[in-house]
Amino acid sequence: MDRSMKVVAVVLLLLVTTDDQGPVQLALARDCKSKSHKFKGMCVSEDNCASVCLTEGFTGGKCGFRHRCFCTKVC
Repeated sequence: MDRSMKVVAVVLLLLVTTDDQGPVQLALARDCKSKSHKFKGMCVSEDNCASVCLTEGFTGGKCGFRHRCFCTKVC
């Protein structure tokens, strides 16, 4: 076996080898946004926006484009 084939074999073994819990996967959390249905008026306070979003089942909220309240949650 030449050197490049040995390197490929080692890499494949490392990819296939796992412990009892299976392969480790890394996932980055991202925030999903949705315009609030219950927030009324211009959004100038992110605390107020977030509290309204909590009543809608989201984890937070932020004032966005054109002073609208957008609810956020990890998806």
